[in-house]
Amino acid sequence: MTALSLLLMAVSAASALADSNIYMREQFEDGDAWKSRWVESKHKSDYGQFVLTAGKFYGDAEQDKGLQTSQDARFYASSSRFDDFSNKGEPLVIQFSVKHEQSIDCGGGYIKLFPSSLNQEEMHGDSVYNIMFGPDICGPGTKKVHVIFNYQGKNHLINKDIRCKDDEYSHLYTLIVNPDNTYEVKIDNKKVESGSLEEDWDLLPPKKVKDPEAKKPEDWDDREKVPDPEDQKPEDWDKAENIPDPDAKKPEDWDEEMDGEWEPPMVANPEYKGEWKPKEISNPAYKGKWVHPEVDNPEYTADSEIYKYDSIGVIGLDLWQLAEEVGNDTWGKTKDAERLMKESQEEEERKKREEEDTQRKDEAKEEDDEEEEEKDEEEEGDEEEDEDEEGDEEEREEDEEDDEDTDSKLKDEL
Repeated sequence: MTALSLLLMAVSAASALADSNIYMREQFEDGDAWKSRWVESKHKSDYGQFVLTAGKFYGDAEQDKGLQTSQDARFYASSSRFDDFSNKGEPLVIQFSVKHEQSIDCGGGYIKLFPSSLNQEEMHGDSVYNIMFGPDICGPGTKKVHVIFNYQGKNHLINKDIRCKDDEYSHLYTLIVNPDNTYEVKIDNKKVESGSLEEDWDLLPPKKVKDPEAKKPEDWDDREKVPDPEDQKPEDWDKAENIPDPDAKKPEDWDEEMDGEWEPPMVANPEYKGEWKPKEISNPAYKGKWVHPEVDNPEYTADSEIYKYDSIGVIGLDLWQLAEEVGNDTWGKTKDAERLMKESQEEEERKKREEEDTQRKDEAKEEDDEEEEEKDEEEEGDEEEDEDEEGDEEEREEDEEDDEDTDSKLKDEL
């Protein structure tokens, strides 16, 4: 199971002016009290459950706590309500942080802003939202930052590819939507993308369309190069592609009456040059590429308030996680501290592995030594047995010699 982490930091929707209003801030500083502010959806019975934790490595065990998705291969749906507001005439700032503690396989780390009309207990993937923003990772092919706006009832994805971070540390994601219909995306307080809402999303029909009445003139010559009329094919150009093999000989047993007239096999002609084509020159009648003229699109209507939402009142986490995720709620100094903590954990794990390897080697060596001692003892025992057997044999031989001497003496006496 891959462990992942989602770091949710001080999610705020605020004016970027000096007199900014913080409409919603969540830093999970009061223990389990967060459960009274966040509502778990009941739309499905098998949603995964969020828990509060600082993860495996962190800067501060208490201050860095955040939401964690705790079960594999689950959908998660939870939301928190705040005072309803409109961003009319003000910049809107959405900011939160995400941490994936181990390599993520497939899962989202984005948030959604909903109108206040949302029924939180029925929130699900198809619930109408205003803005969806944040990282989404699924396999090596999808590692991007979603920036999706709902405009006139339709969700519009950004036309640009913004790559998200996919390492193991905390990263701060910020979206700024300005009342002049411009936007900015930051990661770790560094701008990674910006531009115009109208140009980077297909929110409005195009201003111009191709003139349906216009057609390319029949005499319009858009050939940049043409064959040289002065170029002539050489007289000796045409050669057969294949010719009879000059080295082939009729087999001696060839019977023309039975086999027919013998013909040598064909081989590629080394003098064959292929189809002749005249060289090309610049076309003196070339008029350039014909461009279809455009006219004003009758379906286009300018909208100076594409950025505006009349009601923003709920923030939600509507996620799919292939493997569990962990969440925190701070960034900045936390990032360096958690990096050091993780490195320390990795060093401890490395030392532990080395100690275990050394212990295994020592145990294996002891077993080898014991086996060697047992083998030596067995060999010594075998040698002693051999010596005893040799001694017994010598005694038997001596006894036999004594018996022979005795027999000889008896014979002599007789």
